[in-house]
Amino acid sequence: MAIRDIISLPDPRLRLVSEPVERIDAEIKKLAADMLDTMYEAPGIGLAAIQVAVPKRIFTIDLARKDEEKKPIVLINPEITFTSEDMAVYEEGCLSIPEYYEEVERPARCGVRYLDLEGRSIEMMCEGLLATCIQHEFDHLNGVLFIDYLSRLKRERVIKKFTKAAKREATG
Repeated sequence: MAIRDIISLPDPRLRLVSEPVERIDAEIKKLAADMLDTMYEAPGIGLAAIQVAVPKRIFTIDLARKDEEKKPIVLINPEITFTSEDMAVYEEGCLSIPEYYEEVERPARCGVRYLDLEGRSIEMMCEGLLATCIQHEFDHLNGVLFIDYLSRLKRERVIKKFTKAAKREATG
């Protein structure tokens, strides 16, 4: 399909709460295909529609390594139905905050219910990296970034760094 531009910090659209997908039509299927192409090209393991400037409740995930067969998942109108009390720490990054990584603590397991591209309702229990990725992408749908889990000082430093870079880029 097509590679779309990924918006990055400090773009205010990253803070939007995405709207539910009303109908799974050709437009949504094209968006999902474009998102997968964009995610693989970046490269990343997850991408929310808002990251390509489309405020819809849809995200893509593929945890397969480069040498493995691709296993893409498209989640439409996802809901997190359960989170465990036990926590896990993973180093997270984000395609909208390029080349910045930080350890984030999240529930170790979660349940998610979503629609697939055929409109079927799917429920899945997730753990490990998949649980972290689901929660990270789900946060994007609500305008939350992984840096929001960091200390205020770290978060402000990251935002300041990306704001300065954006200003430099804008002035050429």
